[in-house]
Amino acid sequence: MLNGEFKNYWSETASYETIVPLINMDFDGLKSAVIEMLSGDEVKVNMATFKNDTVNIQSRDEVLTYMIHLGYLGYDQNRRTAFIPNEEIRQELTLAVENKKWSEMTAFWKNSASLLEATLDMDEEAIVESIEKIHTQYASGIQYNDENSLSSVLTIAYLSSMQYYFKPVREFPTGRGFADFVYIPKPEYKADYPALVVELKWNKNAKTALQQIYEKKYPESIAEYTGEILLVGINYDKKTKKYECVIEEYQK
Repeated sequence: MLNGEFKNYWSETASYETIVPLINMDFDGLKSAVIEMLSGDEVKVNMATFKNDTVNIQSRDEVLTYMIHLGYLGYDQNRRTAFIPNEEIRQELTLAVENKKWSEMTAFWKNSASLLEATLDMDEEAIVESIEKIHTQYASGIQYNDENSLSSVLTIAYLSSMQYYFKPVREFPTGRGFADFVYIPKPEYKADYPALVVELKWNKNAKTALQQIYEKKYPESIAEYTGEILLVGINYDKKTKKYECVIEEYQK
């Protein structure tokens, strides 16, 4: 696992039966880190704290490091981050925590599903309400300093979308810039779920985000991969600590 490369292997002695109880431990930031990784994001991890003692694991970093050693997580040595290396492992881990009745995951999934439903219904007020709830309850440790931190929260918030969509593409190249997030529906859901182009702003306004989507012609770059397209502009105001959302259907 050098230079960001990951070798996928399965332990002969460990399984998700041993991993999920570790996730359920009350370590600061552990459960939110798992949710972030399930959402397709990476999380910082300090591997130096692990002492190869699986009996007396005492911190978030030790749990994540143990999962890296077992092969359930990948590790990027340059960025010092942990991540779920492929869709198969992501699905297995999601199923494992659901089967173990991880209450936090069950509640989070319900909130995330409400956000996705509000987005598909183009309900701007409900979108804002859902994002604020998820931020407060599951991503409160993320400090809003710029659009990158806002991106981390949105990645978590839309976790439920991965049931119907491919892993979101961050900084999607369009020829005239980079769209913050693009969600492409899986082939079997293409007829029922629109693609989502999400542009984020920090300390500006949602209309500016939507205007950028049109000016940079982001939707044209994904039109051949999908059917309908929804354009979502989201802004976070640091002073008021409030979200704002504008959503429109793209007319091809």
